Amino acid sequence: MATRTPTVSYSLNRATVVWTGLLNGDDGAAFEGFDWADASVQITGTFGVGGSINMTGSNDGTNYVVLTDPQGNALTKTAAAVEQISEGVKSFKPAVTAGDGTTSLTVTMYARRNR
Repeated sequence: MATRTPTVSYSLNRATVVWTGLLNGDDGAAFEGFDWADASVQITGTFGVGGSINMTGSNDGTNYVVLTDPQGNALTKTAAAVEQISEGVKSFKPAVTAGDGTTSLTVTMYARRNR
């Protein structure tokens, strides 16, 4: 298991956060998003056999829980997807929870400030 550091780019009141090379058992280093009121996430790549990824969040930076979409569904994905994130948490990070040797995912989060 490895923790993957994201690349972050900023443009005016927007941020794009990209975690790449997420393998089975990997997670992403947390992105402190407390100033970002609106966020969506795109998940792409090779899921492999049984591949699954969670988009998680935390307000204390220690205890992470699976976030939800506006319909209340957990942001747990087994195929490529784009979803809005309902919760406005302090920290965001992805976590690959299952897969095989071919699993390699990219998570792109787009967030904007409410200013």
